[in-house]
Amino acid sequence: MPTGANSSKKYTYVWVSLVILVFGIIFIPKIVNRLKGSSVVEDDRMSLGVAQQEVGFVINNGQKRKVPNFSFFNQDSLPISNTDYLGKVYVVEFFFTTCPTICPIMTTNLVELQETFEEYDDFGVASFTINPRYDTPSVLKKYAGKYEITDPDWHLLTGDRDAIYELAQEGFYVPVSEDTSVPGGFEHSGMFALIDKEGYIRSRMDTYGNPIIYYRGTVTEKQGVNAEGEPQQITMLKEDIKKLLLED
Repeated sequence: MPTGANSSKKYTYVWVSLVILVFGIIFIPKIVNRLKGSSVVEDDRMSLGVAQQEVGFVINNGQKRKVPNFSFFNQDSLPISNTDYLGKVYVVEFFFTTCPTICPIMTTNLVELQETFEEYDDFGVASFTINPRYDTPSVLKKYAGKYEITDPDWHLLTGDRDAIYELAQEGFYVPVSEDTSVPGGFEHSGMFALIDKEGYIRSRMDTYGNPIIYYRGTVTEKQGVNAEGEPQQITMLKEDIKKLLLED
């Protein structure tokens, strides 16, 4: 007959075996389904070679968010509206030409996108100035020359200040304001919005299935990570632009 000690060990082994069995029954199928459903975190994706997440829609009050109607003048003094971008995948930014901080980095990143997709007639950029009093079409034209902006579908847009601010704050929910306490005198977001061919705002999903909504435009691929520890998202944006370009 087993001694008390041996009997205790025996029961311990039985309980351990039972726990392992229950874990296998409950969790292993979930892990397998998680892998099949491509819901693993980004690190897992890299190691497993799982296809990247799709570019989803941004939903607000149960509706897909769409770019509101707009109409402004570009660097060639030509009227440009949201309808001019229909049938194109494009990136939206809010900037100003005298910005001494993040705007030069943002423009550099957009030029990188311009070069990456130069062979695509259905790719474009919409750059809205938040300082339209200074950024006239002629000023925007010089800025385009300085940064070698050559894509005919990259419009630097200016016009009524209130209309631009309404577009930013109520159309894209990005903060813009005049603020004499910050460098350049204007506060604004350094994020890019990605728009599909039908005018819907699109976004990669995070590991929880929620849209990231916007892409960080203030860190270059070459930098990798900025001083605040924020990683670049231009590579991600390139991948998602290409996915949308391939959509029917």
